[in-house]
Amino acid sequence: MELKDKKVLVVGTGRSGLGAVTLLSGHGARILLLDQNTKTSAEAVMTRLREGESDFVELVIGDLPDGAEKTLDFAVLSPAVPMDSPVAKTLVKAGVPVLSELELAYRFDRGDVIAITGTNGKTTTTTLTGEIMKAYKDEVYVVGNIGYSYAGAADATTERSVSVAEVSSFQLEWADEFHPRVSAILNITPDHLDRHYTMQNYAAVKEKIARRQTQDEVCVLNYDDVWLRPFGECLCPAKAVWFSSGTVLRDGFYLRDGVIYRARNGVSQTLLYVSEMQLVGVCNAENVMAAMAIAEAYGVPMETILDVIRKFPPVKDRIEFVGEKGGVRYYNDSKATNPDAAIQGIKAMDRPTVLIGGGYDKHNEYGEWIDAFGGKVKELVLIGQTREAIAAACRERGFTSIHMCDTFEECLQYCTSVADKGDAVLLSPACASWGMFPNYEVRGDMFRDYVKGL
Repeated sequence: MELKDKKVLVVGTGRSGLGAVTLLSGHGARILLLDQNTKTSAEAVMTRLREGESDFVELVIGDLPDGAEKTLDFAVLSPAVPMDSPVAKTLVKAGVPVLSELELAYRFDRGDVIAITGTNGKTTTTTLTGEIMKAYKDEVYVVGNIGYSYAGAADATTERSVSVAEVSSFQLEWADEFHPRVSAILNITPDHLDRHYTMQNYAAVKEKIARRQTQDEVCVLNYDDVWLRPFGECLCPAKAVWFSSGTVLRDGFYLRDGVIYRARNGVSQTLLYVSEMQLVGVCNAENVMAAMAIAEAYGVPMETILDVIRKFPPVKDRIEFVGEKGGVRYYNDSKATNPDAAIQGIKAMDRPTVLIGGGYDKHNEYGEWIDAFGGKVKELVLIGQTREAIAAACRERGFTSIHMCDTFEECLQYCTSVADKGDAVLLSPACASWGMFPNYEVRGDMFRDYVKGL
């Protein structure tokens, strides 16, 4: 892909957008960088560019200038920019080719690609897969939705490298040539319906991760998922390799009575007792099985895979044990940004739990999450935009131990005051962080800092 002197629009100045600027400027493209947040200062954006990149960048704050689309060779949209946004519609109407940062990076990746998506478990599975690959290969790049720009790393790849990418549905919307050697879809449960509108749309976008794969390649899928089983059995172009926490499989990886097995033609081999893992909960057993399947499909010896899994600690912000204060155990599950993810956090608790919930409204339903309380949640402390809706759903189901707080600081102090020795305090909000926090990492950091300060 020749970039020298091409005129390229980059929309967004977060990690993805700035990573795209790094790649594009390194190949001599002329960049129109658009930040649609009018509260952003041009100076703040320009100071985040790397040395020499500003020579290739014209920065615009606000709207796309009139007629600018007629001057463009193509555009790169950050994941936060929806396909039905005004700027995207303008570009499509003008016939401007549109790429995601994922697609742009892939076209410059010289090595192999492993790609992992799903509603929940992506970060843990991607991080674990990355560690397994680092134990097997010298050149490994862990990139994508995990917090490291794929485009920013693409030029460093070689024919000997492997990129392990966490991929969101937002990143897949504009995927075209993107073609991983091994892909995985961990699960598909309701999320981001404010963006995708229907579950059918959401599932179809997730499934695009395997669209370019062939039968000689592998797509790792969750056998127990109602969306993924028909996809894997009838529609997936790659070879489906299954994992399951609820079904004894004839072929694939499955969990039974605290043991992970690998089955081939009905013959099962014991691989790992979950008691050997540092990760907790059935959701993490599923993540581990997915990582096993991905790494095995790539050719990593099982001995290497198991050695890494046994040493692998919990990922930050995902059922992360922060500390014990006054006999109360504190867990940070800030990455549980939807009800299904938050259900897994509750399942992992083995004691009475004071639960922190609420946040930005993504049009999710909370009934199954509340039903999962199962006598384990002694009090639900609610914050954010969704607190009234969640409280109403709780009362409909007979759960009334609810307390509402206006600020996160007030919430944390209240939790400490009501948690008794032998209890847990769990931050597992079932909602995105936007509105009160820039992202879930900041929410988790504040929780962690508060606990350490007790």
